Amino acid sequence: MFFIPSGALLYQSDIIRRRLMKLSNIFSRRNRILLRELVVTDFKLRYQGSVLGYAWSLLKPLFLFAIMYVVFGLLIKLGSVEHYSVYLLLGIVLWTFFSEATNQGMGSIVGRGDVMRKISFPKYIIVLSTTISALVNLTLNLVIVAVFMIINGVNLHLSIFMFPLYIFEIYILALGLAFFLSALNVKYRDTGHIWEIIMQAAFYATPIIYPISIVVAKSTLIAKLLLMNPLAQAIQGARYALITHDTITVAKLFGSAIYALIPLSIVVAIFIIGTLYFKHNSKYFAEIM
Repeated sequence: MFFIPSGALLYQSDIIRRRLMKLSNIFSRRNRILLRELVVTDFKLRYQGSVLGYAWSLLKPLFLFAIMYVVFGLLIKLGSVEHYSVYLLLGIVLWTFFSEATNQGMGSIVGRGDVMRKISFPKYIIVLSTTISALVNLTLNLVIVAVFMIINGVNLHLSIFMFPLYIFEIYILALGLAFFLSALNVKYRDTGHIWEIIMQAAFYATPIIYPISIVVAKSTLIAKLLLMNPLAQAIQGARYALITHDTITVAKLFGSAIYALIPLSIVVAIFIIGTLYFKHNSKYFAEIM
């Protein structure tokens, strides 16, 4: 029989107690109020001085959708899937959400540097507020998607209950990247330019405009590699859940849903790495800026 010294037990219990206190502090009333105020302020400042105001949150993805649909849906005719217009719109809306969450999150710490020097509060709240603001925009845009679904006569299935899970997956991916990019941007201001190039490449590497079936017809291997991208996997899954079961998902392409664990594992890894990197560097933010 092994005996653990009482001192060691007290030490371990003290560590657990402190970690629980830190966890409870994250959801404290003060932090919740601060988070809410930052989200509201961010949403107001974003459209301050514009004539159309909050309407831009709906108009931007709609204009992008209109251009893409005319070019790729009517002229080039990539729309080989059922309800292609809704299919395309949903892809653009989800991409816009991811792009907004990561870009706004990346510049959030630098943009709120004056606030951090005046008030003491957890730095992660700043990044969290920008991603939640993007989530509010997404909710508004999904109302437009719902209208298009009604107009196009899209039939709903029980798979619709899976849709929030894909939204959550994209959000966790965006939040992890926002944590990492925001901390990196404090040290290296070239981060924004590099991320812009990466996002341009990622847009075309993700089946937003084109159906993945076109890639499958050319090369199944390339299609499988594309669907290992967590964003592509989540968008295809969201389309399957909401619009049409003809959508090619990871489970369909690989013949087993178990392969979906690969992009999901990437999401978890990015979130953990991004969070740890942000936590490690946040103590130096005030000194660097």
